Amino acid sequence: MSQTSPSIINNILQTEQVDTKKLWDDALVAIELGITPANFKTWFRDTRIVSLEDGTVTLGVPSVFVRDWLQDKFQSMILRVLRENTPHVRNIEYAVVARTEKKQENRTQSVNAALPLEEYYINKSDNLNPRYTFDTFVIGPFNALAHAAAKTVSEKPGITYNPLFIYGKTGHGKTHLIQAVGNQLKKTGKKVFYATAERFTVDYFNSLQNGTANSFKDKYRQYDVLVMDDVQFLNSKEKTQEELFHLFNTLHDNNKQIVFSSDIHPALLSGMEERLRSRFAAGMIVDIPAPDQESRAAILRAKAAQNHLTLSEDVIQHLAESINGNIRELEGALNSIMCQSQLLGRILPLEEVKDIIKNSARPRRSMAIDDVVEKVANFFNIEPASIYEKTRRKEVVKPRQLIMYILREDFAVSYPTIGQKLGGRDHTTVIHSCEKIKNELKNGGELEEEVTQIRALLK
Repeated sequence: MSQTSPSIINNILQTEQVDTKKLWDDALVAIELGITPANFKTWFRDTRIVSLEDGTVTLGVPSVFVRDWLQDKFQSMILRVLRENTPHVRNIEYAVVARTEKKQENRTQSVNAALPLEEYYINKSDNLNPRYTFDTFVIGPFNALAHAAAKTVSEKPGITYNPLFIYGKTGHGKTHLIQAVGNQLKKTGKKVFYATAERFTVDYFNSLQNGTANSFKDKYRQYDVLVMDDVQFLNSKEKTQEELFHLFNTLHDNNKQIVFSSDIHPALLSGMEERLRSRFAAGMIVDIPAPDQESRAAILRAKAAQNHLTLSEDVIQHLAESINGNIRELEGALNSIMCQSQLLGRILPLEEVKDIIKNSARPRRSMAIDDVVEKVANFFNIEPASIYEKTRRKEVVKPRQLIMYILREDFAVSYPTIGQKLGGRDHTTVIHSCEKIKNELKNGGELEEEVTQIRALLK
């Protein structure tokens, strides 16, 4: 059976007249059957399709908050339901539209003239999200260095810290920060392009299949600033790595700024060619670790203010103490509180907030203390039994202190329990060990790399 060419498909999409009102009404029926009545009423009321062009549905929503929630929680469901009715739908975009006082028969005509917040669109020419700016980035002790490096790059592109390589676990703010660089340089007239490593790979292989490899090369070499997210995706992808290597050299030799992000340090990208790893390390490498409690509280205050949500200080402190994961988890809890507050029309007290996050908070990772001891001991090539002994041998002291630090920081085990499990030591010894490691980590270097590798082993 012959296949329809992309050009013919595009012509069909451009000429086909789809009743967008009926399309969305049918979609809402299916969506309502798949979620709770409260969710449906809260998130899908006052939504409508404002346009359908080239397979992209633009969905009109009443607020920024609703847009973000639909994008984060219901994107896959919406796309699936739309495709069941209209198979050529390929993508969904959102527009915050003004509510009309009177519903009209032809909704698409009534709202096309009422798209007041174009700044919320992701620009297709550069893929930058306009919400990711330095102004909306919350600075704390955990990300201050990364922020300072990014700001420096935005002020002196192609000169200082080229490339800039930011790494850290998911949800620590890497994407926000690297796109903030792009958005800042875009304001100065620089030609910027943001792409995930996965998107870069797909574009590359599509160009090979379509015989447009030269156009692919020309496209990526035209930019003044290249921002690439999640480069760990390129592990073991030899052909794509080779293409990135040559692109890197071209841009770097012409003083074009390059910004990368990854979930681990480039030295630990085991499936990456050595020549690429060395280029990643040629500029500035900086880590964004997990936010400390003080920073989590600051993030909550900032996010609440941005969304016009009032939170009491005891609620903020409880959330900061209870949710010690990544920033996305904080935002998820905040969204749940905001939703409930809007539904009830009032500020929520601490006890109600506790009930909300009790059901939505992610369970803590569980691992036996003996398992942690064994993995760390094996990492340092010593016997696990030596960790429990009353010995001050240098080759044992450091691994033992690291175990104490990881049990406390990553698994929230109490100081007395750690001391009891590791040979009956006093809790003050554990506190001293944890503080010692924490202070030494501020200097980076070999210890930081060891902790990163050990955490990877414990995943």
